[in-house]
Amino acid sequence: MRKILVTNALPYANGPIHMGHLLGYIQADIWVRAMRAMGHDVTYVCADDAHGTAIMLRAEANGISPEAQIANVQKEHIRDFDGFGVHFDHYDSTHSDTNRARASEIYLKNREADNIAVRPVSQLFDPEKGMFLSDRFIKGTCPKCKAEDQYGDSCEVCGTTYNATELLNPKSTLSGATPIEKSSDHYFFKLPNFGEYLQKWTRDEGRLPVSIANKLDEWFDNGLNDWDISRDAPYFGFEIPDAPNKYFYVWVDAPIGYMSSFENYIKTKRPDLSFDDFWKKDSKNEVYHFIGKDIVYFHALFWPAMLEGADYRTPTGLFVNGFLTVNGQKMSKSRGTFIKAETYLQHLNPEYLRYYFASKLSDKVEDSDLNLDDFVQKVNSDLVGKVVNIASRCAKFINTKFDNTLSATCAEPEFVQSFIDAGDSIAKAYEDREFSTAIREIMALADKANQYIDEKKPWALAKIEGKEQQVHDVCSVGINLFRQLAVYLAPVLPTLAEQVQAFLQLDSFNFESRKQILVAHEIAQFQPLMQRVDPKAVAAMVDASKDSLAAPAEAPKAEKKKEKAKEKKAEPKVGEADIITIDDFVKVDLRVAEVIEAATVEGSDKLLQLTLNVGEAEPRNVFSGIREFYQPEDLKGKLVVMVANLAPRKMRFGISNGMVLAAGNGDGVWVISPESGAKPGDKVS
Repeated sequence: MRKILVTNALPYANGPIHMGHLLGYIQADIWVRAMRAMGHDVTYVCADDAHGTAIMLRAEANGISPEAQIANVQKEHIRDFDGFGVHFDHYDSTHSDTNRARASEIYLKNREADNIAVRPVSQLFDPEKGMFLSDRFIKGTCPKCKAEDQYGDSCEVCGTTYNATELLNPKSTLSGATPIEKSSDHYFFKLPNFGEYLQKWTRDEGRLPVSIANKLDEWFDNGLNDWDISRDAPYFGFEIPDAPNKYFYVWVDAPIGYMSSFENYIKTKRPDLSFDDFWKKDSKNEVYHFIGKDIVYFHALFWPAMLEGADYRTPTGLFVNGFLTVNGQKMSKSRGTFIKAETYLQHLNPEYLRYYFASKLSDKVEDSDLNLDDFVQKVNSDLVGKVVNIASRCAKFINTKFDNTLSATCAEPEFVQSFIDAGDSIAKAYEDREFSTAIREIMALADKANQYIDEKKPWALAKIEGKEQQVHDVCSVGINLFRQLAVYLAPVLPTLAEQVQAFLQLDSFNFESRKQILVAHEIAQFQPLMQRVDPKAVAAMVDASKDSLAAPAEAPKAEKKKEKAKEKKAEPKVGEADIITIDDFVKVDLRVAEVIEAATVEGSDKLLQLTLNVGEAEPRNVFSGIREFYQPEDLKGKLVVMVANLAPRKMRFGISNGMVLAAGNGDGVWVISPESGAKPGDKVS
């Protein structure tokens, strides 16, 4: 029996759980349930990520304390996870005394090991709010192209990146005040001290997906930099030891929350477990983090380095999932596809979504699509039409004609045994997180079971005198086959599994229990197990999502006033709706381009560097400010539309020779694609 600790990425205590979040949590919960069904001792913990400026400001806007803000959100998160059958052994908060103590300990150990540096940093300071401003809370005029209303790190119009102190006419988005430049001592974690260690760690077999390890090579090639781990007061978080008014940056104590949540679980519920047995340097027990691909750098570089510096063990492995799209596009509030967990639960059975996600997930770092039409068809066809249908076809005969008792012997022992033997392959697929493979194998068995019942036709045999025993035998085999399928689906459909276990009156429903064929076994009265998905309910959920999520989140009063002032001016923003004449428009040369290569731009949070085939002798290099909405792997190999007759523009990172067209509606930005059949170089009219 293996001893395993599993954690999920910590949801931020600043908003509700939605479908995109649930992809990773459902994936982890399925794996935990499967590993337990195989007999392993698995502990599953999580916590709310409860610190940071954003939470402090949200609490201020809501007129409550940060502590009240995170407590309210935590109740909602636990409610939503429970609703989807995501059952943590312990759900904590990073704002706990245990986490404060553990974070301080890890920091002090790294300080003693000379992994901490202190040096002054010049930042912009809001004199009205009395706080230093991060880049996203500063707007001003771009020092390069003079475009107005640009954030403090890069210009969305010309693509230039800069320090916030270089902005012209900077303004705080929190108060509208003009910030002043001010120096403050900051604390840094010396990540370069761990360069050689991390290069080896990221390449240890099984530690990371190969695609992620390859991506991390970019950081090593460019050279690791010190990591700023401090923030100045006011800040909602933990104060750094021996540093008054200096606080740990949220990403310092957030992953330490994995340790403290487990520690609190031991204290309150499992005194038989030992913290050191999982976290000491030479521990042989296993620790896995299920995370999204957007937070890999923190978990694969900063986190293991902090642990190594403090003489703790590092994770056995990181299991990384991609993003979720709905109907092939990024989730959208205006289209009603940005769906909160709470809204889904008001309209649909959560096990529908667990099954659909399982049918899509593998161990690869790939995005998943929730196609709502396919969702309805797959659940109705697989779960209702195939699996549950077996029980409903056979149970009525056992209940009404044979005193609720299965045959004394199995009429098809080899056939039933083949279903039992298939469990080894299915278990391996679960363990490898190849859930889609497991689902395919289970549904192939369901097809065989239905084919058997179709061929034997117990409903026809029941009408023939003297065929009672054959009816009894066929239906008993059918119930045994259904039992096997329900056991295999239990990690995905725990509620259905509980209902089936009660119907079959079995003490155990783990993988080992499947090996005993049910003969002369009494079952309960069959009750309907699952209803078909009603497309009208899906449509109602989408409509409800439009209503409940169309309104913007509450913003600070100063920001509201600023927005109202903009509305009164009724002027288009630079780069969004510049007015051009028809004569200008016809001069634009739009061409189809193929994305040959795509990469992030070191030093910029918003730019992607694209190498485009436009049907010319040489490919073009274009910088595009769409990194917030696309990863490089999302674009490589795709056809896009570009403006081909723009003058080349010299940027800090190189020459940009063109512009990729994209459109947005306030909910997101989408790169414009040409019509089907288009080729690189084709003119777009």
